[in-house]
Parts: sequence; structure tokens; C-alpha cells
Amino acid sequence: MKKIREFLEVFGQSSGKWIVLASMVGVLVGIGAIVFDRLGRVVVRFAMAQFTGYAPMEAAGEEAVMMPADAVFSPWMLVLVMTLGGLVSGTIVYWFAPEAEGSGADAVIDAFHNRRGKMRARIPLVKTIASAITLGTGGSGGREGPISQIGAGLGSVLADRLKLSPRDRRILMAAGMGAGVGAIFRAPLAGAVFAAEILYSDSDMEADVIVPSATASIVAYSLFTQALPIEFRYMPLFGDDLHHTLTSPLELLPYAFLAIAVTIVGVIYVKLFSGTRRRFLELPLWPHIKPAIGAVMAGLVGIGLFRMVGNNMHALGVLGTGYGTLQLALTNAAELGIPMLLIIVFAKIVTTALTIGSGGSGGVFGPSMVIGGCLGAAIGLGFQAMFPSVVTQPEAYAVVGTAGFFAGVARAPISTIIMVRALTGDFGLLVPTMLVTTLSFVMCSRWRLYHWQVPTRMDSKAHRGDFIVDVLEGLKVGDVFDPDRKVLLIPEATTLDEIVHCLADNQQHYFPVVDKQKRIVGIFSDDDVRTYLYNDSIWRLAVANDVMTTDLVSVTPEDDLNTALKRFTSLNLEELPVIDIDEPGKLLGMLRRKETIAAYNRRLVEHKQTAEDA
Repeated sequence: MKKIREFLEVFGQSSGKWIVLASMVGVLVGIGAIVFDRLGRVVVRFAMAQFTGYAPMEAAGEEAVMMPADAVFSPWMLVLVMTLGGLVSGTIVYWFAPEAEGSGADAVIDAFHNRRGKMRARIPLVKTIASAITLGTGGSGGREGPISQIGAGLGSVLADRLKLSPRDRRILMAAGMGAGVGAIFRAPLAGAVFAAEILYSDSDMEADVIVPSATASIVAYSLFTQALPIEFRYMPLFGDDLHHTLTSPLELLPYAFLAIAVTIVGVIYVKLFSGTRRRFLELPLWPHIKPAIGAVMAGLVGIGLFRMVGNNMHALGVLGTGYGTLQLALTNAAELGIPMLLIIVFAKIVTTALTIGSGGSGGVFGPSMVIGGCLGAAIGLGFQAMFPSVVTQPEAYAVVGTAGFFAGVARAPISTIIMVRALTGDFGLLVPTMLVTTLSFVMCSRWRLYHWQVPTRMDSKAHRGDFIVDVLEGLKVGDVFDPDRKVLLIPEATTLDEIVHCLADNQQHYFPVVDKQKRIVGIFSDDDVRTYLYNDSIWRLAVANDVMTTDLVSVTPEDDLNTALKRFTSLNLEELPVIDIDEPGKLLGMLRRKETIAAYNRRLVEHKQTAEDA
């Protein structure tokens, strides 16, 4: 590690440094993603499939789980396996790393803004095991949250080992998050943008992390795909057979209705998720067993729905990731039908809230895709029945709904558009996708899934100091100090007696001392003179040269206010001499600390006013 640190010091803050560091993160996260994916499949095969006779349907681009030859589906055994999975997962999390509970992505956002990017080294391991158990035993959740925290944890640990600064640690942590998402979803560009966008709830991005995150994503994606069967290696998650187009501008009206629908359902999702989480936190029980309670309740909802619709296996899409059900909505929505699609939408909201809200380890992006996709498919089928000549491809609404739903509740429209395009391989719906994601993003502005998101960089503790520096560096000393304000200059031969009488008749606090050519040679304050007040025997002997300090701390008109403020604070001064940059020693005036702060406050008000006008 020492040699690596020495090597990185050569690069400083250059792009070369970030290419090296991000590549290292990408290797770690790529391996972590492979372990997480494989472990999840092992749990599905030997816990769920073996004992319940059921394995969730997979997306077209995923390897199906091998079922036992004598498998017979047992609904109540499924509930039991889910309950045990929740108990084991909860015990592991709360014993070893309580911060690994829940979705994971929100914990990463919290660490970025409020914890200097620090995450404990054990978190990636705990999150990997707990999430594989939760999802592998049928818990309703996604993979993006766990892999976000796994990747971010690996980035943070690497930064700690290399003794990097808090700023660099945050960047590596975000790069790890983006690399994890880019690898597990086989969407490196989406992962890079996701890491920059998900940190904020308004239209803002963490621009510093895009290049490192893109680099890490490429490396992690390249490693992860090599571990997949060759037939799935470069296939989009939901297959490469989705090819839809916008058939008519009139179709934008149904898409606008879809935006309203995903907003309404999104608000329900956020409120139910937040409310369920709050209720579980208030339960007077050991936190270790709360995920088991959530799991048994989610299992009962799934099995109850299964019985209610006549033992239709499609109903079980409300458990697990639900990608198989979404695959059907994207390719043949009519097979599910509007009633089943809407039942899945609202039941999936409930099972996800119970699984993740109780402390289970899983993400919220996967369920959001299922909810948005099934809602979009139902609306597409409805409009096709009413306007068959306008709406000819109801499955296209499932694609757009998948993007629009998460864009609104997660406050991440750009990365979501890129993500859904990468997951579906469907690039013919860019215009309606942009319309729906933009509308849902605007209409959902008061509701968000991720509690720790802040509106903009200005609101982040990570950047509060950066913003102050940016504002101060945009102002020059020459713009602030008043060169016409009269400053009393003290010749260096002036006696202390004369200086004392000057203080009595003057409100000035700092007195520049000048030589015969009027060049500043030192400075003293009224406090420096007060030390001599009780020893009047030396008043006529001591001169200004004896009182002043020659260790001048000064500024020039070309210095920025950030430089000036640092010099004010270095010796706790209230005024600084302003020296001509072309004629050293020539005093142009005095800069006061309060003038510097007032200039900063004025510029801050201007920034806020500009933002409000925009």
C-alpha cells in the first residue's frame, strides 16, 4: 500500500490518479458482484427450490435456476423458508453491521453527505450474505441497493487503506456504488450516471464522480460478464427482442396519462414504504427478528394472492425480484391481463414495504421496475382497447412505465432513462420515455424513496465548505476594499508619546508604519500600544519602530477573498494592508474582515436570487 500511495502522489489530482484508483475499485467490485450474484443463486437453488418446489421466473437475460427433479410446489413451505431467511438475514445484520439493513443505497447516500465517506470494512461482506439470503429465500427486493452498498463499502475501504483524504474517499465510494450497479445490471454507463445523480433530489449531479465511476463501471462490468454463461454474457437483462417505436405524436397523450398514473402510484409506494419502516422501528422487539416478521407477512400476502387468483403462478411475482413477471409484461402483457397486472402493482408495493421496511436486506429499484412496468402494461392494454389505431404496442408502455416510476420516486431521471434502455435493449422509445420521466420527476418533487438525499450540492455537508470557497474565490480584494477611505500612516520615527495622543483622537485600530519613501515597513494595533500605557517613562524614548511588527501579513488587489480570509484567520486579524502588486511596499488601503464577510453574504444572496429566478 505504501508503494501505491507513493505512486499516486506523483499524479496529484490529475486524471491519471483517478484512472488508477477507479480501476482498482472496479476490480474489487467486479469480484464482489460475481460473489453476490452466485451466492444468491445458490440460496435460491438449495433453500427455495429444494424445499418449496418453486423458483422465481428469471428475466430473459438471466440463467434459470435448476429445479430438483421431484419438485412439488408447497405454498406454506415457501412462507416458512421466507421466515427463516428473514430471521437469519436479520440476525447476521444486527449482530455484525446494523447499518447494512434495508435498501443499502440510502446508507451510501448518508455516508457520502454526513460521514465523510467512511464505511466499516465488514459491511461489504455482511451485505453480500444478508442480501443473498433475503432475496434468495423470496424476499421482495432488488439487487441495486445491496450491490450499491457492497461497491461503496469496497471503495471506502480501499480509500482508507491508501490513507486518502475525505474528498477522495467520497469519490471512490461513489465510484464503487456506480461500478456495482453497472456490473450487476450490465449497464456501465447507467451505473456511472446513477452514482452521480442519486445523491441529490433536485436537478443536480456530483460531477467529480462521473469519470472515476465510469472507469470503475467498465472494469467491474468486464469482469462480471466473463463469469456469465456465454449466451447471456452481452445480452440485455430483459433480452434483445424488445423493439418498439412511437407510432404517432397522438400517442404522447396516453403517455402523459401514464406519467400521472406512475406519480400517483409512486406517492403511494413512498408513503407505504416510509410508514411501514416507521412502524417496524417502533415495534418493542429485538431488531434481529423484525425482518422475519416482515418476511412472514410478505409471504402470506403472496400466497393469499396466489390462492385468490386460482393458483396462478404469475401472482408469485410479488415475491423475490419479480423480474420474470416484468419480463412477461414487457413481451406479452395480454397473457397477464389488466386485473392481474394491477393486482401485482399494489401487492408488490405491500410485499416490498414489508420486506425492506422491516429491516430486510434488499434494494428498492428492482421492485420499482416491476411496479412501474406492470402499471405501464395495464395502461397500455387499456388504451389499446379504447384506441386500437393509436396504441398498437401496449408493451411499450411497460418499458416507459419502468423508467418513469423509478425516475420520480428516486429523483434520478437521467440515469433511469439510460438504465432502462440498457436493461431492455429498446432504443425506439426515447421521446415518450423522456416525457414520462420528466413529468413524473417534476410531479414527485415532494416525495422520494431515499431519505438521505439532499436537494443540491449547496445543501450537502460534503460541499458546504466547497461552496464557501467557490464564492470567496470569485471575489477579488480589489472589488471589496475602499481605496478612498482615509488611513492614518505612522512614520517609523514617531515617538510613543505622539502615538498615544493619535490613538486618543482616532478610531482606527491598525496603524501602518511607513519609511521616508512612504513605503510600509511594519504595522501595529491599538492593543500593541496599550501594553505601554502604564510605563510613561519610555513614552519619549520608544518610537513606532519599537512597537510595530515587521512580520507583515498583507494582500494585493488581485488576491481572492478566500486567500484574504485565510490570512485573517492565521493570526486572528481584523484588518490587512493592501499592497500594490507592481510596487511592493506601496500601501493602497486596508481591507477589513467585516468587509470580506459582507461581500460573501451579498454574493450568497445573489446566488439564491438567481436560483429562485431560474
